[in-house]
Amino acid sequence: MPKKEKGKLRIIALGGLNEIGKNLTVLEYADDIIIVDCGLGFPDEDMPGIDIVIPDFTYLEENCDKIRGMVLTHGHEDHIGAIPYFLRAMNVPIYGTNLTLGIIKNKLAEHVLPFEPQLNCVKAGQTVRLGSFAVEFIHTNHSIADACCLAITTPLGVIVHTGDFKLDVTPIDGDMMNITRLGEIGRKGVLLLMCESTNAERAGFTPSERKVGKSLEYIFTSNKDKRIVIATFSSNVHRVQQIINVSAAHGRKVAITGRSMLNIVGAAVELGYMNVPEGVLVDINEIRRYKPEELTLVTTGSQGEPMSALYRMAFGDHSQVTLGRNDLVVLSSSAIPGNEKLVGRIINELSKNGVSVLHDAVVEVHVSGHACQEELKLMQALTRPKYFMPIHGEYRHLAANRELALDMGVEDGNIFISDIGKVLEIDSKGARFSGTVPAGKILVDGYGVGDVGNIVLRDRRHLAQDGIIIVVAAIDADEGLLVSGPDIVSRGFVYVRESEELMDEVRNIAAIAINRCIDAGDVVDRMHLKNSVKDDLSRFLYSKTKRKPMVLPVIVDV
Repeated sequence: MPKKEKGKLRIIALGGLNEIGKNLTVLEYADDIIIVDCGLGFPDEDMPGIDIVIPDFTYLEENCDKIRGMVLTHGHEDHIGAIPYFLRAMNVPIYGTNLTLGIIKNKLAEHVLPFEPQLNCVKAGQTVRLGSFAVEFIHTNHSIADACCLAITTPLGVIVHTGDFKLDVTPIDGDMMNITRLGEIGRKGVLLLMCESTNAERAGFTPSERKVGKSLEYIFTSNKDKRIVIATFSSNVHRVQQIINVSAAHGRKVAITGRSMLNIVGAAVELGYMNVPEGVLVDINEIRRYKPEELTLVTTGSQGEPMSALYRMAFGDHSQVTLGRNDLVVLSSSAIPGNEKLVGRIINELSKNGVSVLHDAVVEVHVSGHACQEELKLMQALTRPKYFMPIHGEYRHLAANRELALDMGVEDGNIFISDIGKVLEIDSKGARFSGTVPAGKILVDGYGVGDVGNIVLRDRRHLAQDGIIIVVAAIDADEGLLVSGPDIVSRGFVYVRESEELMDEVRNIAAIAINRCIDAGDVVDRMHLKNSVKDDLSRFLYSKTKRKPMVLPVIVDV
């Protein structure tokens, strides 16, 4: 009889659970670790000034010698965006499909790394051996080309990680998800299914991407006299391909604007994932040579991101494009949760300028790239897993996916809704949660990675909400004298020129507090002196204004 494996398989999500984005999953067996995806997230409203959010890599850094490789499901930012930051500390082999690696290469060109990254191109159907694991890449449909789910063979059984997927029976690239292979794997037995949950609350099936093509045809036919500006996700290569096809059919030239759009379309064309008829694409700087009705502009900014190309167009800051009544803007996307206000702001601004706007609520110009309930059930029916772990979503999405698993016959005790840092342990005796590892959010602000934490964010929120008052004074500690000041500087609290009486009172309160400490002989204890000024001013200002500005005393000893 074959020897029964006695080791333990550990599954740890360092991102992507109870949140949107930042997807990163760790699989560990004995002395081998593999990483599935390494994405970024976007800052919440309570993170002022933060550019992006990445996973905490502490656990991986502590176990760097065990990492055998990183495998990628597809090229969206929430799955690959944190790779440049990961590679600053760890050089591990990375495996992904052609377009995924093409996008990563463009990203890495903007970062300085201490070594040449190990990027290994794989094709759907190929298997990669990484220590105790064998990872098979299986073709799926998603809103970006070259997406795969993963069948990961471990010493204890097969884990299927779906990545992001949908079942599109009429995909733009003509290649449907490989449900045959998933069924074969399911018949042999699947230990654990890790299934995406983004659309787990939505009934039915996700519409085909071709549906957008029909809507685009209607829009172009109905607006022959207008310049058409279409904003969509830069990574949706199939959507951009359809826009180019419809534009070419209507005799229009296509100009592309927006940094990420140019990068990804450039990579897709170079790698053969997009087919652009000769003479259709024109440089954005040449659009003045054509009549408005002869042009289609494809742009970034569908989420209302400040400083995106569409945002700059809407507010009149784009150097090449000025929008007016002869333009039609199409938002070919849906707002990511949290971005609704930003998108609404752009629509309002465009409308004020007389620009016609079409979006998903008006005409079907967007379909999701994520599986709805019937497709999620199909994935479970194909794989027939023993254990089930919903991934990729907020808790309500994970819980909805759990209900689908129960409907499909998975035992309640075999379904595990996890959290980032939580360890799911599987061995020959069963599966259970077993402890935690360091996990959380690392904030990226400009070139700084992790140097902005809760204390800095708290100060930023405080400054944003209540402003700051700076008290500057000079004292002679030896003589026990207040030599100059206190001078008061106010920012974001009140308009000083209209509040001179209040500022005079603030100056007097600060002077009294400083002199009281001098008289008591407390000037040596500089912290006590500053706290006295801060406490007295805070009480006074709150009694007068019901506001709590940050009070910052600057005491100089002369």
